[in-house]
Amino acid sequence: MSSVAAKSIEPLVSVDTSDVAGTGKSTEPAKHLPKFVTQNVDVHYGAKQALKDVTIDIFEKQVTALIGPSGCGKSTFIRCLNRMNDIIDICKVSGSILLDGKDIYAREMDVVHLRARVGMVFQKPNPFPKSVFENVAYGPRIHSIARDKTDLEQIVHTSLEKAGLLNEVKDRLHEPGTGLSGGQQQRLCIARAIAVDPDVILMDEPCSALDPIATAKIEELIDELCENYTIVIVTHSMQQAARVSQRTGFFHLGLLVECGETEQIFTNPHDERTQGYITGRFG
Repeated sequence: MSSVAAKSIEPLVSVDTSDVAGTGKSTEPAKHLPKFVTQNVDVHYGAKQALKDVTIDIFEKQVTALIGPSGCGKSTFIRCLNRMNDIIDICKVSGSILLDGKDIYAREMDVVHLRARVGMVFQKPNPFPKSVFENVAYGPRIHSIARDKTDLEQIVHTSLEKAGLLNEVKDRLHEPGTGLSGGQQQRLCIARAIAVDPDVILMDEPCSALDPIATAKIEELIDELCENYTIVIVTHSMQQAARVSQRTGFFHLGLLVECGETEQIFTNPHDERTQGYITGRFG
């Protein structure tokens, strides 16, 4: 992929060079180990190529934000990380995707176990038509994680607490999850993902359907969760990427144009296409 020498620009997104968006997150070079290592990933939907030669490391216990125009391949890429694209008959994935050094597309890979390790939160909250409790208990039940009823109750309460939701729903655990507000439903879905003790949480535009107050709560939650989980978030909001992530990747026309420390991407991008996107010349 071609690149040009970085030019001094006035970034569209302001990022403090000592502290990303005032969150206390260091912008020093990451010392974390790669959780995912992807190399030369191509994705085709029939004759149409959606991703071209994507190579990126995703580091453990950090937030990696993926930005770029609509239709540029961001969501397609994260769906490769837990093999959600397998359910699309015409989709073909090639290249290498390693999780903790193991090929997730290897014949012997247990896809059900993989999706428990790599949870996903979708753009639109999608609670099951069950109670709040049963939404969170579903995963531990089908994966036989809980030893008994008491253990299951502990997992549900702990997951709701980690998702910042327990205090709001502790008296509504047996009411339908669909009766919660949009922001609460999204946090319920996050609690459901956490309940099976994943290593990675993928978030595909988790705030796009939420109001600013609910969005702020989700962003605060992401900041807390990255202490224990590796998080990959797709977002159309560059401001959100700057607020929540330590690393940012920019996709354009199926290519990963550039990936690096968030502060560097927004203030001193190496590629003219990245510069054009963050300064609003195209989007």
